[in-house]
Amino acid sequence: MTLDDFLAHVRTGATIEGGSAEHTYLHETAQHALRITAELNSGYHTPEEVRALLCRLTSRPVPESVTVFPPFHCEFGKNLTLGDDVFINMGCTFQDAGGITIGDGTLIGHGSTVVTLNHAVDPARRADMVPAPVVIGRKVWLGAGVTIVPGVTIGDGAIVGAGAVVTKDVPANAIVAGVPARLIRTTGFDASGN
Repeated sequence: MTLDDFLAHVRTGATIEGGSAEHTYLHETAQHALRITAELNSGYHTPEEVRALLCRLTSRPVPESVTVFPPFHCEFGKNLTLGDDVFINMGCTFQDAGGITIGDGTLIGHGSTVVTLNHAVDPARRADMVPAPVVIGRKVWLGAGVTIVPGVTIGDGAIVGAGAVVTKDVPANAIVAGVPARLIRTTGFDASGN
């Protein structure tokens, strides 16, 4: 099993069956991610050192304009894409095996969690996981302590209020809050042109 094989599998939304080659690969890659995030979270690192560690975590270039304030936790790393000018505050947790994409200029509040895997409902198959990517658009603002569940897309310019649990797609330029998150109003701005 290679990274390309694993990513091709999860992009189809196919189940990662407990004990399968994909499941084994996920757990092996998680060990790599845990080593890197342990290094990231152990003491002070300059912004350049943080980005270098993120490059190792994701196995791809990370824009120089990305800022992450540790501690930061990520269970896979290889299916995380960060746009330009992304800011991730302290204490965030990303479960990216199913795919997380964060658009340019997005702000992620401290203590936020983004999840991309669901477990099977059948207790006999509970080790099985169903991947569903999370896409966070451009110039989105997630308040502190936001949770985003698998399969959600958040449109450009949206704001998610602190403590919200986002279970459905959020339209562009919307403000949502609550558990589950519900539309409060629109921002009155159009983030698509800037």
